[in-house]
Amino acid sequence: MEFLKETVDYGVLGILFLMSFISIALSFERYFFYKKINLADYKTKNEIEIALTNNLSTISMIGSNAPYVGLLGTVIGIMVVFYDMGQNASLETSVVVIGLSLALKATALGLLVAIPSMMLYSGFLRKTDTLMGRFEDAINQKV
Repeated sequence: MEFLKETVDYGVLGILFLMSFISIALSFERYFFYKKINLADYKTKNEIEIALTNNLSTISMIGSNAPYVGLLGTVIGIMVVFYDMGQNASLETSVVVIGLSLALKATALGLLVAIPSMMLYSGFLRKTDTLMGRFEDAINQKV
């Protein structure tokens, strides 16, 4: 059971750190793309919409799935604590409480990844809408 405990800890936390790294990297990419974009380089609405929304779905998927990854780590951690309780009837209360608190760290980290990712996604979506409006205004002024 100790192997499962270590694997879950490193596996779930590793996945969450990877998700946060990807979210941060894509957020920087989107930020710098939006800073340097020239709307005149695009001919059609679909072309600019594809360019503006590139990588946003990945940020959104990370934000919406990180809590589930954290919850999975918590559930498995709690299962390990219950197994240890069943194996050792004389287990002290402090050991159980420490085990449960360590299991909950996965959910906390999942939320720590999800909340900023969803905030960034919403901000980038707003920026996309703003740039699309500017593009449509520029097209309407030409006509």
